[in-house]
Amino acid sequence: MNRELRQALAKIEDAPRGKAIAAFFDFDGTLIDGYSAAAYFTSRLRSGEMGARELFDTLRLARRGPLTDAEFADLIGKGVRDWAGESEDEMRALWQRLFVEKIGSLMFPEAWHLVRAHQRCGHTVVIASSATPYQIEPLAREYDIAHVLATRPRVRNGRLTGSIVGAPLWGDGKAAAVRSFAEKHDIALDQSFAYANGDEDRAFLGVTGRPAAINPKPLLLRHAQDQHWPVLHFDPRRRAPPRAVARTVGAYGAMGLTFLAGLGLARFTGNQRRAVDFIAATSSDAALAILGIDVEVRGEEHLWAHRPCVFIVNHQSKFDMYLMMYLVRRGFTGVAKAEAANTPGFKTFLKMADMAFVERGHSNQAIEALSQAVERLQRGLCVAIAPEGTRSYSPRIGAFKKGAFHMAHQARVPVVPVVFRNTGEVMGRNDQMMRAGTVQVAVLPPVQVVHWKVKDFGANVEAVRQDMIATLENWPT
Repeated sequence: MNRELRQALAKIEDAPRGKAIAAFFDFDGTLIDGYSAAAYFTSRLRSGEMGARELFDTLRLARRGPLTDAEFADLIGKGVRDWAGESEDEMRALWQRLFVEKIGSLMFPEAWHLVRAHQRCGHTVVIASSATPYQIEPLAREYDIAHVLATRPRVRNGRLTGSIVGAPLWGDGKAAAVRSFAEKHDIALDQSFAYANGDEDRAFLGVTGRPAAINPKPLLLRHAQDQHWPVLHFDPRRRAPPRAVARTVGAYGAMGLTFLAGLGLARFTGNQRRAVDFIAATSSDAALAILGIDVEVRGEEHLWAHRPCVFIVNHQSKFDMYLMMYLVRRGFTGVAKAEAANTPGFKTFLKMADMAFVERGHSNQAIEALSQAVERLQRGLCVAIAPEGTRSYSPRIGAFKKGAFHMAHQARVPVVPVVFRNTGEVMGRNDQMMRAGTVQVAVLPPVQVVHWKVKDFGANVEAVRQDMIATLENWPT
């Protein structure tokens, strides 16, 4: 977390609390890196619905900036006209798919910190954007943001007509929408916050008493400097910096060499478990050192004092597995999705480590994987699992599945919650590259599940989840 962001978070903490204070966030370029519309145009190009020339002309106009109100109305009009005849459900399904495939991985972790700081203070958080609500809603759900001000397509009889309602929320139009929202919701604009990156957002930012420019474009940067507005710089998410690419390649190379050494150790000694432990500890040590990743651990004693156990972790990226290898080091296995068993170069290690594989949508196979994990626990191995069942787009901890707790209950071992902080900044949900940084880990005291009653199981699982959420929100010092 850089100095600019720490200062911005401190200003939020020092501000008045309550819903009369609002925080207005631009979307494209502020909450995400780049333009969400680019994912839509690229999808149309790949499916043959859009020619390369049309894509080039559209992106050239979008990037030329600053656009006049009329130019932007024409630009967004092109997209909305393409949607004529589509239902709102179809549009929401389209943009949810694009969020999963591309847009979610563009979210700025720094912006998430700002949003959560405002939410902790009870502020009214609003996304105000010239984009359509369909583009914004998936991120708003992920961040638990209830209010969205957007350019709204006209809908008649449940289907889009190809036109928009009123003027786009661009330039003065966005500023007017914020004023209208503030009047309707009794917002004190002079004490409220606004965040944006575009040259056209000068009027929008100027509506509030606490504006900040995020990765500002040239005209906005000059204006922010003239007005003495804070300027924040977020690390790009569309592509990793060259140093991160080089370090990632080096880390994978080191892990590969360690794996080969571990295979040799297994053949020489005939002790496969010893080889797995060697690979887990040595490869993770080497990888984190090459990547420039520091790990701060609180409650480290709980990693060792309650074995065998089930370690549960909040899950945001593939990096979480390497981090668990670094933390747990020996005597453990895990539960992973079935497709992980087909990962080139890694599947052999997973099978050597006695991993149990779960195939989504196959309940009988899931029961078999649960039985395998219980057998590993009874043999004295620990089992690591992410009870959310999938990687999240943000640090928000999703709903828990109960399988991890059932296996601990059957094996009569405790559950040890492990909370990861900042892992998404090192490696996002769909990233292939890892970045340098500091990752923080809090290992919580064990949860004894052996005496849980069937009728209380769901409530007890949720209580563990809430403890992990509280730890993430109020990090132990």
